[in-house]
This record gives sequence, structure tokens and C-alpha cells, in this order.
Amino acid sequence: MLKLFKDKLFWKSALTLAIPVALQNMLTSSFTLADTLLVSQLGDVALSSVGMVGQWGWLMTMVIFGFCSGTTVFVSQFWGANDKKRIHRTCGIALACVLVVSGIFTAVSLIIPQYVLRMFNSDPAIISEGSKYLSVVAYSYFAVAITNVLSTVLRSTEEVRLPMYVSGFTTVLNIVLDYCMIFGKFGFSEMGIKGAALATSISAWAGVTVIVVVSVIRKTIIIAPFKEMFCFKKAEIKEFFKRTTPVVFNEGMWGAGTFVFNLIYANMGYEYFASVTILRSFENIAFVFFVGLCNACSVMVGKSIGKGKIKDGVTDSKRFAFLVPFLAIFVSVIIITFRYQLVGIFNMGNNISEVTLNSAVIIMTIYACELPIRMIPYIQIVGIFRSGGDTVTGVKYDLSCLWLISLPATLIAVHLIKVPFVVAFGVMYVFEDYFKTFLCLRHYRSKKWLKPVTKEGRKALKNYKTEFINVKTGDEK
Repeated sequence: MLKLFKDKLFWKSALTLAIPVALQNMLTSSFTLADTLLVSQLGDVALSSVGMVGQWGWLMTMVIFGFCSGTTVFVSQFWGANDKKRIHRTCGIALACVLVVSGIFTAVSLIIPQYVLRMFNSDPAIISEGSKYLSVVAYSYFAVAITNVLSTVLRSTEEVRLPMYVSGFTTVLNIVLDYCMIFGKFGFSEMGIKGAALATSISAWAGVTVIVVVSVIRKTIIIAPFKEMFCFKKAEIKEFFKRTTPVVFNEGMWGAGTFVFNLIYANMGYEYFASVTILRSFENIAFVFFVGLCNACSVMVGKSIGKGKIKDGVTDSKRFAFLVPFLAIFVSVIIITFRYQLVGIFNMGNNISEVTLNSAVIIMTIYACELPIRMIPYIQIVGIFRSGGDTVTGVKYDLSCLWLISLPATLIAVHLIKVPFVVAFGVMYVFEDYFKTFLCLRHYRSKKWLKPVTKEGRKALKNYKTEFINVKTGDEK
């Protein structure tokens, strides 16, 4: 086991790719955390409203992430094969797709914002405050979509610093604008919750501007002639959707399932949902380490398989499969140790109820205990299976465990057994993660996730199977 981690080149490559992405996601999460912290000073209603709107935007982001994750499958392997033209066309297809998705969410948010809020809670105060926020923050959705695709392509081609710097810029800008617009500082009008939404929209579009301008100056991979990026070949579109549709369906339906969980919690009381909002803010921060490692895994494994170096890709996948859960244990210990202090940050204005604060402490503890198990299927599905070209298996495992096991169990617990909120929250995690972990580990050992999209990879896979795999049993010799 220790021999796996003595490769200095692995650590150099993994950390070079993981650290900037982790920092970028840390900054992006700080963007959300700043919003939540500042809005929390306006009270439970404002905090809960922003959290509900955030879940609506998160649902859109999950669908977009599906396209981006599918894009990574192609871009990382094309990068390994040094096929820049196909990278450009893949980027163009992905951009067209996410603009359609963000357009739908923007239209719904602007036309019927009150109906979006009513899905979560019928309290008039929640609907009023949330509608104010949603009708402004919706203008950031196109920017979020564009930034996600461009950042994905850059990261998949080992250009990880630019997305990180852009996230740093937008985070700082958002914090400054939040402070000025929410509370009316430095000559700005005091706009409250609407000011937070406006700050988010301005910052999001500033990020798009910076990433495009810098890319033009530095001539990065995302800059190409219009015809080369948007004149797609029929075969390429077909192959893109063949590989990407399962991922989009996976992320979209998984996001929809999580959205339903949030609806359940929101309807148990807005104070409980405020506690979920607090947890999500810290969950995003804790998750950044794993996003960085998962990105490194996707690029390194996908690049090796695209080059035809199947054995190297499998070896790296083993390293990440062990590394991520062990890091999760370390993060869990930190969360549990400092859970009271972390939750207390949100009560700086003494406007948060005891119900919200106490619930947040308990569900944060549940999350921390569950994190190491939860990260096993995450790195397997998103980091290993997809980079190997297998975009279908994750759909089956993710959605069956969520929609057929976890969600029914939670609904039964809430509506039939009528358990307390914190118990319902724990049921959600336990019934999803343990079944999925078993299925993912079994599929990983079978090596059936090795499905290259390049000619070099397909040819090498045949040799790899002949040399290292007993086809009958699916076990490595």
C-alpha cells in the first residue's frame, strides 16, 4: 500500500492540479459564505430566504455541472492526445448547452419568482424577501454557466491558475459590494437582501469578463476562431451527447433529489431550513479539498487513458481512491472539534434563534461523521469512472440509491413516523451512502469503467486486458 504513495511525480502532478482548484473552490465557497454571513445579520427570515433561492440556483448549477463533468471526459483525453481542435469544438458544444439551461432558469426566476419560493415555504415573509432576492440574482445565471464551462476546459488542460485567480477576484469584489449594498456603506444606498443579490450578479459578470480578457491576452486553449469552436460535426455532437447525457441526467436528477430533500426540510419550518443553510455554507468550504483532488484525479487518469497508458491511469486511480477517504477523516475531526464555534459565527448580530443554532450544531455533527463514507462514491463516480469514459454507471448508482432508497426512507421517517428534523437529516445520509459505497467499490475492482474515447486508448485497452486482466473473472492478475 505504501508503495503507491512513494511516487514523487504523482504527488507533484496531483498537488499542482489539486491545490489551485481547491483554492478556486475555496474562494467560490467563500463567495457564498460571505453572502450568508452578512445576510444572517438581517435575521432568520432573510437567511432562510437566501438559502432557499440558493438551492434553486444550485439545482441549475448541478445540471450545468453535468455538462461540465461530461466535457472533462473528452477534453482531458483529447488533451492527452494533443487534439486541440476537438477540444475547441467540445468547448463550443458545452457552452451552447449550458446557455440553454441557464436561460430556462433565468426566465422562470424573473417571470414567477414567488412560485419558486412557494415550493419551499408558504410563509408570506419568506416569499416576499426571497422574491426580491431571486428577481435580481437571476441575472447572474448566464455568467455562472459561462464561467463553469470555461473553467472546466482550462482545468482539464492543466491551466488551473487562471480560474483560481478569477475566483479570488470575484470573491473579494462580492464581499466588498455585499457590505456596501446590504448596509448602505461608502455612499451606497441601504438595499438589504436585494443588495446582496445585486452584488452577486455584478461579481459574476465581472468574473466572466476577466477570464475572457486574460485568455485573449495569454492565448489560452479557450480562445479559438468562431468557426472552429461552434461549427460542430454531426458525429462529434452525437458522441458528445452519448457520453454527456448520462452525466447530465445523473447530476440533474441527483440535484433534483437533493432539491426535494430541501423542500422537505423547508416545510418542517423555516428555522430548520436556516440551520441547513448554515451547514451548506460550511459544507461547501469542507468540500473544496475533495473537489481539488477529484479534478486532479480526472485530469491525470483521463490523460493517461487518452494517451494509451492504461496501467498508469489505473495506478493513479488507486492512489486517489485511498487518499480521498483518509483526508475526509481529517476534515471530519476538525468539523466536530469546532462545530460550536463555526455555527456561532452566524449569530454575530444576535438575530438567529436558538432552534436554528442548536439544529445547525447537530446536523453539522451528523455531516462530519458521514463525510468519510460519502467521499468514497464521490471520488469513484466523478473522479475515476467518468475520466475512464464510463459515464453510465454513476447514473445507476447515484439515482437508484437516492430516489429508490434514501428519499422514500426520509419521507416515511418525516410523514409516517414523524421523527424530529435532525433524525430525518441523518436518515437521508445513511440510506444513500452505504449502499452506494458498496456498489461503487465493486464496480471499481471489475475495471469495467475503462472505456477510452481516443484511438490510442482503445488500442491500449485491448493490450491491457490481455496482459493484466483475466477477462472471465474481471480480476487483475
